[in-house]
Amino acid sequence: MQKTILLVEDDRSISDMVRRYLTNEGFHVACVFDGEAAANAFKHSHYDLVLLDLMLPKLNGMDVLQTVRAKSYIPVIIMSAKDSELDKALGLGFGADDYITKPFSMIELAARVKAAIRRATQYIASHSKLNESIITVHKIELDTENHRAMKNGVEINLTSKEWKILLLFFTNQKKVFTKEQIYRSVWGDDYFGDENIINVHMSRLREKIEDTPSKPAYIKTLWGIGYKLGDFK
Repeated sequence: MQKTILLVEDDRSISDMVRRYLTNEGFHVACVFDGEAAANAFKHSHYDLVLLDLMLPKLNGMDVLQTVRAKSYIPVIIMSAKDSELDKALGLGFGADDYITKPFSMIELAARVKAAIRRATQYIASHSKLNESIITVHKIELDTENHRAMKNGVEINLTSKEWKILLLFFTNQKKVFTKEQIYRSVWGDDYFGDENIINVHMSRLREKIEDTPSKPAYIKTLWGIGYKLGDFK
């Protein structure tokens, strides 16, 4: 089945170039040119991936990203001329799956698009086989069918990576995971020792799920080894 991409880019020359290249790669590409149009398009149509510029008229890219993440865990790749570490960290922290800096090669962009869609497809296929649709650990429930997390009956707003990390621990409750194992399982790529990505996502996840983030009960740190799920009696 042909995959559909929502391309959100206000520079029409870049938009046209990306659209033509990805169309030739076998994708259907829907183009919008401002943030409000992107939010409306996402509400009314299904997409397999979003390519998102940050500097957009009417509604900025970060707001569009949060609109997407409030309803879906589909892959989002940010395309931006902003190349600072802070901008990248903010984009990934708000739930983007990847970040590519302008100017970029079309070959690299297409490769990242295909990899993101492949990881999402594999993830859905593997976790659709879970026997239980609801997994409960202490006060937290994961609804694996609807991709929702609840604590004490209140929904927790998780990014796609945070959801995958939590699901990894909840479905492997006795296992200790190294940072490399977490990265390979959640990101689906080779790990090159960049601990900051894991640290940032783990810190944000703990802020959302722990009663006292500085003293985590759900995901415990084993210094020098990795992480494991807390033991609730």
